[in-house]
Amino acid sequence: MRSAIFTLLFASYAYFYQAGGWNQNSRFDLVRAVTNDHAVRIDPYQRNTGDKALYDGHYYSDKAPGLALAAIPIAEAGRLALLASGGDPESFAGLAILSYLATVLTVGLLTALAGVVLYDLSIELGASMGGALFAATAFGLATPMWTLATLFIGHAMAAAGLLLAFAATARIGGERDLRSNLKLAAAAGVSAGWATVAEFPAAIPAVMIALWACWRTRTLGRKGLRAVTALALGALACAAVLMAYQYTCFGSPFHLAYSSEEGFEEMKQGWFGLNLPRVIGFWRILFGDYRGLLPIAPVLALAPIGLVVIGRRARGAAMMSTLIAVFYVLLNAGYTYWEGGWSFGPRHLSPAIPFLCLGLAGLDGAAAGRVSPSRGGPPLARVPRRGPGAEHADLCPRQHRPGVLAYAHRTQGRVESRDETGSVRIRQPRAARACLDRLRRVARARCEIDGGRS
Repeated sequence: MRSAIFTLLFASYAYFYQAGGWNQNSRFDLVRAVTNDHAVRIDPYQRNTGDKALYDGHYYSDKAPGLALAAIPIAEAGRLALLASGGDPESFAGLAILSYLATVLTVGLLTALAGVVLYDLSIELGASMGGALFAATAFGLATPMWTLATLFIGHAMAAAGLLLAFAATARIGGERDLRSNLKLAAAAGVSAGWATVAEFPAAIPAVMIALWACWRTRTLGRKGLRAVTALALGALACAAVLMAYQYTCFGSPFHLAYSSEEGFEEMKQGWFGLNLPRVIGFWRILFGDYRGLLPIAPVLALAPIGLVVIGRRARGAAMMSTLIAVFYVLLNAGYTYWEGGWSFGPRHLSPAIPFLCLGLAGLDGAAAGRVSPSRGGPPLARVPRRGPGAEHADLCPRQHRPGVLAYAHRTQGRVESRDETGSVRIRQPRAARACLDRLRRVARARCEIDGGRS
């Protein structure tokens, strides 16, 4: 299923070529400057964009550099291939090929990968395979993410990075060994950090996810400090890249290109164009017929319902998803250029889309009516009381039996028994942990009765 999701999404993105625009050209000019001139100044190319910074008599891209930096190796490989075949990388056809490759192998590839991660994460949080598939395909094909995954701008990369960090954080703790937790923490730090390097507003959600990761490491005891250190090192590595780039351009690691923006006088109001959110802003970005999110992707109107359902099984994940979505709505509603220039939908809030789509995975459980607020409710999957693992459900409390059945159904009833300890070990999602702990206790008791034979 994962391969099918990835292939479907990636092929859908790779089919299209959106060409240039001020935003795309500003980023790709930086790629051209590095690959052609081994410089970060875009003076030879700046006429094709109005999105540029003027500093000390030279022009620079005014965008966060993460996407352009990630595309440099791809563009350089394509450039060398064109030269080797007798082509001209600076011709119209050459630039079209290089910009296409730079787009599809960065934002297209990462957005397709994010769809797979969303599918896996939804199942781990208790959703059925159908609910997870619905969330992943809706994310990739029924929202503005489809368009953004075909454009050389940073929002899709930021969305993918934040989702990868979120998924890694959601897996920290549990019964994983220290090495696995360290890898997850480092992955969360790098993913959230690079999302920020790709789009500066992602810094706030990145900090939210980092704090959540620190909270989740508390179950590791003293070893949790090592996981926090891995998280910090991953994030700091990305920050170091950003600061080195800014120092090279502007002589200061803390000088943002937007500080030297040419034109766009309203960017100098508030904090880089950010002000307090306005009611009209909420209406425009959510319901407006020009750039409203819900007229474009009406399925997202159901996301809050699904997040409530997921919250009864995975409160932390649902709460974090909601906070990230709320942040981006407030950000876009308070931004001077709320419409986002040449865009499809409100692109400034688009990194919230994968977290809204996580709620879509919970709709299957809501429709099944299988949530019990008083007891936390079983997982979201609807599995009949038969098939692999059904015999184990009888050992669990009645309200948790659907959880064991759902997990056994997804793993084809694979159970590992150990004669030497008499324990029963099952790799489980967090939602079924209470049931499986009960199974272990029952198995140990049976082994004691049988004289240690499992």
